[in-house]
Formats: sequence, structure tokens, C-alpha cells
Amino acid sequence: MTGAFGESEILSARRDGAVSILTLRRPERRNALDLALCRAIPIAAAEEVEAGARVLVVTGEGTSFCAGADLNGVYGEEFLEALYGMLHGPRGLTSLPVPVIAAVNGPAIGGGTQLAMACDLRVADQGARFGVPTPRNAMAVDAWTIRTLASLAGGGAARRMLIAAETLDVDAALACGLADRSGTLSDAIAWAHELATLAPLSIAHNKAVLNGADDATAEAGFAACWASDDVRESGAARAERRAPVFTGR
Repeated sequence: MTGAFGESEILSARRDGAVSILTLRRPERRNALDLALCRAIPIAAAEEVEAGARVLVVTGEGTSFCAGADLNGVYGEEFLEALYGMLHGPRGLTSLPVPVIAAVNGPAIGGGTQLAMACDLRVADQGARFGVPTPRNAMAVDAWTIRTLASLAGGGAARRMLIAAETLDVDAALACGLADRSGTLSDAIAWAHELATLAPLSIAHNKAVLNGADDATAEAGFAACWASDDVRESGAARAERRAPVFTGR
């Protein structure tokens, strides 16, 4: 079923129950990020969440997840604002209240690794590769990228990727924690359906704190969980020996 965002030449959204799958559609450019795609991703993601998606899955059409910034594009302030806004800005992927899973179906290089890191979880198939090869192209990534990579992959792997321009295959990514599971898009969607049964307010609170929410935001999320109908539903489900049905209220 087509999602709320629908389809464009560069990005599509389709719904599978409570899960929305966003697919980058520039296979002729290995799904490289240009200005239009960086702007389309957060719009599509927000529309899918507003339409009721409980989990998002991000993947690439064809054999690449995302080859990074489109080398045929123009690198300027406008592109950088769109790129980093899409990743971790106020309306970016890290700011969404729902979990986002990257189904890394092939190489994720430069901005592709950044896109995967902006997702909460990463499922990588056997063709997945991760790299941030800025020393090879004289470019730079922002501090968020460097710190997040070190947090996910560990300092050693991050230094090899950022200073020695090493690329990690799926086994290395799994070993260091940059990838969470091995598998295909179907495996990522199946995991997304599992996450869609969990308590939305709890996930939103945990995600916000993990992504650096300030104390006021964290306290508000904590209070909302304990005051929710879902926490009472959890108690009722235990008493009735059934699975809880969470609504996010």
C-alpha cells in the first residue's frame, strides 16, 4: 500500500500495517544524496508518522543503500543545511518520535553511513559496506557524525574509518556495533513490526534521551510515560495474562 507521502521520482513511501518503508530511488546514481533528496526525506518521514506509522524503515532501490553526496551536485551552504537538517536537525530523523531502522542493502558510503547512523537501528545485508572517506576527498563531516560514529562503532573503528579512510564490511560492522543485525529488507521490516507492538511513549522518551535531549524534555517524556493510558494497559494485560495493546496515549 502506498504511504501518505506516496511516490516521487527520487523517494517513495509504502505502508505495511504500522510500518512505513521509505525507499531512496536514484539507483542510476547509487542513491546518492542531492539537495532534493535531502529535503524530501524529512518531509516524507514526518508525513508518514503523522499518518500513523509506528516505525519507519529506510532503504535504497537497487544494489546500493546510499553512495553519499552526489559528486555531480553543488556543495554549498544550502546543501549542507539540507543534509544535516535531514540527519539531526529539529525535523530530522533523530528528532522523530518513532524508531527508524536502516535496511542497508548495499554500500553506505559517506552520507550513506551518516544516513544509516541517523537511524536508530541498522540491519545490514551481505553487500553492505560502511565508510566515511573524507581524507580521500578533502571534505569534512560535522562533529555530530564523528561523535556518533565513535559512540556506535567504538573509538578504534571510528579512528580507522575517519583517519585511515577504512571501509567496514558487514562482519566488521556487526562486530563493532555499527550494524545491529545482519539481514535483508524483509528482515528489517519484520523487526519493525515487532517494534510497532511496543509502547510508543516509552520508545519516544528513550530515543530522545539517547539522542541528547535536555533535562526538561527528558523529564517531560518520563512524566508522560508514567501518566499514560499505556502504563495502565500494561498492568491490566499482566493481570489478564494477555499481550498489551499500546496506543501511544
